Amino acid sequence: MKSTKKHTSAVAILMVVMALATTTVSAASSGVVVVTNSSPYANCNIGGPGTNYPNAEVEPWVDVNPTTVGTTKVNLVGAWQQDRWSNGGSHGLVAGYSFDGGKSWGETPLPFTTCAPGGLNYERASDPWVSFGPDGTAYTISISFNQSNNDNAVGAATSTDGGKTWGHVRTLITDTGNQFFNDKESITADSTHPKVAYAIWDRLASPGVGPDAQAFIRSHSYHGPTYFSRTTDGGQNWEPARVIYDPGQNNQTIGNQIVVDPHSGTLYNFFDLIVSTGSNSTQGRGYKVAYIKSNDGGTTWTMPQIIASLQSVGVTDPNTGATIRTGDIIPEPAIDPASGNLYIVWQDSRFNGGHYDEIASSSSTDGGATWTAPKQVNTPSGKPAFTAAVHVNSAGTVGVAYYDFRNLTNQTTTLPTDYWFTSSINGGASFGNEKHLAGSFDMLTAPNASGYFVGDYEGLTSVGTSFQTFFVATNSGKTSNPTDVLTEAVTP
Repeated sequence: MKSTKKHTSAVAILMVVMALATTTVSAASSGVVVVTNSSPYANCNIGGPGTNYPNAEVEPWVDVNPTTVGTTKVNLVGAWQQDRWSNGGSHGLVAGYSFDGGKSWGETPLPFTTCAPGGLNYERASDPWVSFGPDGTAYTISISFNQSNNDNAVGAATSTDGGKTWGHVRTLITDTGNQFFNDKESITADSTHPKVAYAIWDRLASPGVGPDAQAFIRSHSYHGPTYFSRTTDGGQNWEPARVIYDPGQNNQTIGNQIVVDPHSGTLYNFFDLIVSTGSNSTQGRGYKVAYIKSNDGGTTWTMPQIIASLQSVGVTDPNTGATIRTGDIIPEPAIDPASGNLYIVWQDSRFNGGHYDEIASSSSTDGGATWTAPKQVNTPSGKPAFTAAVHVNSAGTVGVAYYDFRNLTNQTTTLPTDYWFTSSINGGASFGNEKHLAGSFDMLTAPNASGYFVGDYEGLTSVGTSFQTFFVATNSGKTSNPTDVLTEAVTP
């Protein structure tokens, strides 16, 4: 995502209007696998100005090919940003693919920038996503844009060979100049209807200014509605993009993400509703975890239902105050494919009096009509926990992965960070059986993109009862290769 939007425009607009602990680094869990290799975009020199971080992979997503589950050749496909820029996006997106359940990986450039062979004619890309349909077709999506003139688009492509090659490259929407910017898209394949997939994103609009906070504030007339498009032929064609929810003047949505109930066919689109003024002011200004739903495959949608307030205060280094860019305003949903129960997690400071972010969750057993009060997911440590991922396995166990700073003591030159997995076997009522996946690693080695940055989100899926984590860790102090994508199969 273009960094001047999410962590500047969304947060700043709302505020205007209202050496590790020792020299030793703890080893990652013994089952961890390094997914990424040297950058395939090493010879690409376009996309400036800005600071580029070669061999920096951030913001991964992952899914499993359902046609291979239960076989000896489980196919996983992930995607990530490659060579992150300091001021938004990356040289391009890359897909990783595995045919042995994540033990080994190949990778290929995704066709969304001019850095990639046959890619779209844009300088940068961001917000990678991937989703498998029931027939084994993989769908991927991108925000592609130019730093030079703000031209931008939502691009999509498909793979029918398990992620090795990608075709049907399409643009779902294109905009030129500084009035519009498409942002934070995701793509979801329908789990029961082959060749059907749904793309969703927010589109920031203001009169003749680019997507930066001060320009939006000066305009006093921005808004960010939710846009939607659908394919019913495996990505060969997409319906014209259209607004399915407009929050009104000076308000926006962000982090739109669809989950599908395989029994009823209901589509649930979860997002952060950011209310600063205007028609939604009666709901209360601030950040809201919300959703809309469709019972007819995306043709019509309900008005939003608010699940909870999102009380993130952002994440900083507790010792130095350095900004850490996290998924602080991006809620993450999941659905139990067997029961249809819904789950959502987000960053929140409500459990400690508003001092620092931790991980909150809520669930619904009645199709979203009612939701539980927010519960704390992370192990309390007195320090921030952030950027949670959530998924439900075939046994109905809810898995959540997240970062925290629990191993930070009095360091000021490094920031020890660890990655954890926890689970719930009682429908999200409580979480436990915590597992340490990676760390401690130094977050200050990560690219600085409006804060030290490993992603606004991380990936998590499952293969039967086993969870497959897919996340970024830094290579502490190694500036030539600051980050890698890691994966691990976790049995709860």
